[in-house]
Amino acid sequence: MHQGNNDHSEINYTLLLISISLATFMSSLDGTIVNIALPTISEIFNLPMTSVSWVATIYLLVLTGCVLIFGKLADRMGFKIIFISGFIIFTIGSFSCGFFPELVNSYGVLIGSRILQAIGGAMIVSIAPALVAAFFPMRMKGKALGLITMFAAFGAAVGPIMGGMLTQYLSWNWIFYINVPVGIFAIVLGLSSIPKTPPADHSTTAFDRLGAILVFIGIGMLIYAVSEGASLGWTSPQILFSIVISAIALLSLLFHELKVPDPLIDFRLFAKRNFLIVNLMLALTYFLFAGVNYILPFFLEIVRGLDPSRSGIILTALSGALMVSGILSGILINRYGNRRLCIIGAIIVSLGYMMFIIFSTDVSITYIVLSLAVLGFGLGFLVSPGTNMIMGMASRDRHGMVSSLLNVERFGPMTLGISFASMLFIQAILMVGKHREVTLESPKNLVVEAVATGFDLVFVVIFVISLAILALAILSRDEIHPDNVDSDEPVFAGI
Repeated sequence: MHQGNNDHSEINYTLLLISISLATFMSSLDGTIVNIALPTISEIFNLPMTSVSWVATIYLLVLTGCVLIFGKLADRMGFKIIFISGFIIFTIGSFSCGFFPELVNSYGVLIGSRILQAIGGAMIVSIAPALVAAFFPMRMKGKALGLITMFAAFGAAVGPIMGGMLTQYLSWNWIFYINVPVGIFAIVLGLSSIPKTPPADHSTTAFDRLGAILVFIGIGMLIYAVSEGASLGWTSPQILFSIVISAIALLSLLFHELKVPDPLIDFRLFAKRNFLIVNLMLALTYFLFAGVNYILPFFLEIVRGLDPSRSGIILTALSGALMVSGILSGILINRYGNRRLCIIGAIIVSLGYMMFIIFSTDVSITYIVLSLAVLGFGLGFLVSPGTNMIMGMASRDRHGMVSSLLNVERFGPMTLGISFASMLFIQAILMVGKHREVTLESPKNLVVEAVATGFDLVFVVIFVISLAILALAILSRDEIHPDNVDSDEPVFAGI
């Protein structure tokens, strides 16, 4: 698609970076801003919480199922048209979410609007890293990815705070309306800042429609099973059916993609040892982070007895440290290379998880904040260099596909991580409760002790798994595809 095009002289990098950062900020914001308003939406439409949770679930399901499809379409049609079209659809979907459901008094309209919003979101996030890889020169890629990591962390951090304020002081509709002016600004900015790129030459090959159907069904059914398994029961017919359909679709996808000339996912890339190692490293990083991020509010509120607002403020220590290290790692990438920073990040992340192990009913708030800051700081040194390493290993005509793959590796493992941490936590409480004969009528300190033991098990298991991330970081190598080399700049190779 962009082979041999290393002339970046007419690109306004500042405006382009703002466009990409807005995309990552909005996708992260919309992943967290809605949850705080679910009780209000439940009351307005007179729905049980199990039903209203679909406002959050359907967005994640559609986004993850579509992101690979749009990444491939971007390689074929050009980045600019997919990015701009995505923001248009996302903005229309956001307005529709806020305006039409109450107008026609229909929860179904809200779900339909949320699906439209997710399709636009998938188009936006599928190619954000690809835009950096395609248009930024080597000396700027690290800093650009660092800033994008910062905006993603910032979006996730302010989502619950902004969602709570908008819902409390205006109305739940404004959690969607807030996207409209930002979306319009992003469209105008994107039209002027994103370079026009010629489509790749795929005149002899048709778009992989069967692959698109299989990937949507396979990933969508898996996300549904993982998201709803705890509430519906892992052995319930619909969950078992979803798991079987997902397994069949994903296995069929693997065999199908190896046979088509222009695959939706080029599984041959995973035959390269380094590509597989770095992708596993990032997937595990997101898996553990989502799990611990999910259970920490419960620890703070149940074991430490803090109110939700104070818990939310404490948790911002993680996002704040992640923002700082994201920028810092971007500055240091060109000096030290991706691999060294990933190893440093993995060591700090493991240290952060190890600090969690001694959390208890009387642990100080200062220690909790310090532990969260250590973890967040380590994550910034893992995510930015890891993303840079993966994009650097892909040829330019694969940037859209690999960029969307990175998003699947973010959303998919994060969903799995939440379910994994929840399952571990519940099993530990049941084991302790049975052993100590804890019931709802037991003294409060005994119940808190059982719950605290559940957290202990989760933190120990997460720390042990984090050592695998460190091992993968050590095994990784700095490699770069010739397409991504700027002729006048040095290349890191095998540090």
